Amino acid sequence: MSAVTVRLPTVLRQQANGQSAVSVAGSTVGEVVDELVLGYPDLKSNLLDEAGTVRKFINVYLNDEDIRFLDQLETTVVEGDEVAILPAVAGG
Repeated sequence: MSAVTVRLPTVLRQQANGQSAVSVAGSTVGEVVDELVLGYPDLKSNLLDEAGTVRKFINVYLNDEDIRFLDQLETTVVEGDEVAILPAVAGG
């Protein structure tokens, strides 16, 4: 497993003890997300739906690339990668 930095937006920091970034181990983005919610259980309802998949209004990026255009939660991570979690922004 690799140590990955997970960047959290301001709206989710309260559920992660106020941290803007945390270090989490995993070999895929999905494992990183699983470890993140294990360490910070209050994040789970904000990030994952009832089926355990990332909510539609949450965007997840690996090194600035949207995982929807990679292998989604199966995207491999390596030591030093950065995962950013961002809520979708709607406007009109």
